[in-house]
Amino acid sequence: MNAAVTTRVLVVDDSGFFRRRIVEILQADRSIEVVGTAANGQDALEQVARLNPDVVTMDIEMPVMDGITAVRHMMSSRPTPVLMFSSLTHDGARATLEALDAGAVDFLPKRFEDIAKDRAEASKLLCRRVLEVARSGHGVARRPAPVTPIRPAVARPVVVQSRHKAIRLVVIATSTGGPVALRQVLTRLPADFRLPVLVVQHMPAGITPAFAARLDQQCAIAVAEASDGDLLQPGRVLIAPGGRQTMVRQQVGDVRVQVTDSEDKRIHYRPCADITFASVAAVYGDRALALVMTGMGADGREGARKLKQQGGAVWSQDEESSVIYGMPAAVAEAGLSDQVLSLREFGTALMQVAGS
Repeated sequence: MNAAVTTRVLVVDDSGFFRRRIVEILQADRSIEVVGTAANGQDALEQVARLNPDVVTMDIEMPVMDGITAVRHMMSSRPTPVLMFSSLTHDGARATLEALDAGAVDFLPKRFEDIAKDRAEASKLLCRRVLEVARSGHGVARRPAPVTPIRPAVARPVVVQSRHKAIRLVVIATSTGGPVALRQVLTRLPADFRLPVLVVQHMPAGITPAFAARLDQQCAIAVAEASDGDLLQPGRVLIAPGGRQTMVRQQVGDVRVQVTDSEDKRIHYRPCADITFASVAAVYGDRALALVMTGMGADGREGARKLKQQGGAVWSQDEESSVIYGMPAAVAEAGLSDQVLSLREFGTALMQVAGS
């Protein structure tokens, strides 16, 4: 009988207390083995070369070599899936986004109470995230794509069905791998893109303001974190705020964003794509186009179902270009996806839909 396969983890943090805490949580899961620890980025690089772990958990601020620099070196020399730990301060949020751009797969806040109601829930979430990051494989840990828009040398023709030519809103759902994927899609859109875009990216509340500001600097199209009452208008991307739910509502002559606090314990994600998609289906019907991109879980599937029932269009990302083929797989396997596209094809396809 074959021995159970375990996920081998290297824990990197300059705090001995935090290292012990993470090791204790991970070692309690039989499918995870902590093969080593490191107190700084330089030590981590040496340990990665020696131990060849499946996943590295990495702090950002450390002496000798910080976590972002270590991730960059790792991606160029020995690509390994990395899960970052960060604070949710303004500076911490910016550093987290830099780490994701450098090649890290995902992140968690160092204060577990920011994402979980108790220690048991936090421990379960950490172990699950480590295992999912491991399943992403080394292929996702490539050097980040350039910020500037790049058109593919050969673009596969994208067929836009005639009944979807009157699209009035693009709504995008993504999770793990989303920050980098969104950058690649949105940097292809011009400042005068003819449709409004609403994005649901699974993120804690402290990260989305910095995420929106970073995208706004990188993209020609305007990007901002959504606020309650914001008007959905062409040439503007609104990012659903973390920790809350975002919907759309019809008002006299226009459609605006509705941002609310949800106390429903059954809803794991805040923001939740299913909730946003359902409201879009009710308001826009067959004039909506939903993109379901890289991310763990199945958020977006039931919302996509409601969109399809109203005649809306749904596109999903292909497995090869997804960091985690969870959300797009759930949509495609349910028969809800009109088209399955690679990451590099979304920008061109959106331009076709918008008539740009």
